Amino acid sequence: MSNTKKEFEEELAVCRKMFEMKTRDYGTSWRILRLPSLTDQIFIKANRIRSVQMCGVAKIDEDIESCFVAMVNYSVMALIQCELGLDGEQDLPLERAMELYDKHSIGAMNLMLDKNHDYGEAWRSMRVSSMVDIILMKLKRLKQIEDNDGRTLVSEGVEGSYNDILNYSIFSLIQMHEGEQK
Repeated sequence: MSNTKKEFEEELAVCRKMFEMKTRDYGTSWRILRLPSLTDQIFIKANRIRSVQMCGVAKIDEDIESCFVAMVNYSVMALIQCELGLDGEQDLPLERAMELYDKHSIGAMNLMLDKNHDYGEAWRSMRVSSMVDIILMKLKRLKQIEDNDGRTLVSEGVEGSYNDILNYSIFSLIQMHEGEQK
């Protein structure tokens, strides 16, 4: 398994730093958001990436990389919301927010390592555009689960989808940076 864990940790460190800086600026104002609102925030970023990929032109000054970083961080926020619920403390101290960030992002990374073992790093042969499409599909599934009040018959819950979105976003960042190095 090449350097996947190391590359993942490097990309995650960039996302974590952005989360920390925004938490210093805004606090944990995102704690007010319900899961469907976080799902929609991720959708906005994924849809923007796809739109820019398809038309080849961006009219606002936000690179695709920052959209992937945002999707990682919104996914972690959603996982934290799943754990704490809306009734919990709204204004988390920075240290607690970062502790929860680490818990959920490391949990997602461990899931990725297990899946990566079983799937033989298949993501390395995928296109970033395909990973964006998969993220969008997972978002449609999330919206359906949310519309069904979280009930599923045979599918995993929302946490699995948020973990997968986080992991595909990190994979995309790794792919993009590998392309820059070639």
